[in-house]
Amino acid sequence: MSGTAHPVLTGGCQCGAIRFAVSARPVRVGICHCRMCQKATGAPFASLADIPEEHFSWTRGQPATFQSSSIAMRDFCSACGTPLAYRMIDRPRIEIMTGAFDRPQEVIPNKQFGTESRLDWVMSIADLPGTTTSDNFGADKTAKIVSFQHPDHD
Repeated sequence: MSGTAHPVLTGGCQCGAIRFAVSARPVRVGICHCRMCQKATGAPFASLADIPEEHFSWTRGQPATFQSSSIAMRDFCSACGTPLAYRMIDRPRIEIMTGAFDRPQEVIPNKQFGTESRLDWVMSIADLPGTTTSDNFGADKTAKIVSFQHPDHD
C-alpha cells in the first residue's frame, strides 16, 4: 500500500500487536464453509475480505504464518492467536478475516464458497432466539466487565 494512501478500512488482532490498513474497498467479501477454514477459525465458517496486495499493509507488527495446504498460507497473531488472513501462494491478494476489521459491519459478505462442507444448521442461525450480553449476564455484571482487547481504533 502506498505510504500516502489514506486507509479506507483498518483493523488488527485482539491484543493490538498486529494492525493493518486497507486503501481500497475489498474486491469481494465471502464466507467460506470449507473444512480447512472451519479448522483455521475454530468456527463453522470463515468470513474473508479479498484485497489486492497493493491496497493492503501491515501497520504494526508482522503476523506469524502457517502453511495450511500446498496452495495457501494463514496469518495469525502469535501473541493472542487471532486468525487474521488467508493468502493463496500464487495470487497477489490477501483475504482478511472480516471480524478483524475495526468496523466489521462495513465488510458485508456477497458470496459463499466451500458449500460442500457447510454445516446443515448454519442456514437456520437467524431463526434462533437471541439475547444481548446484558440480558445474558445482567446489567450489573456487564457494567463491571473489563476488556483487555485492543480497541477498534489506534
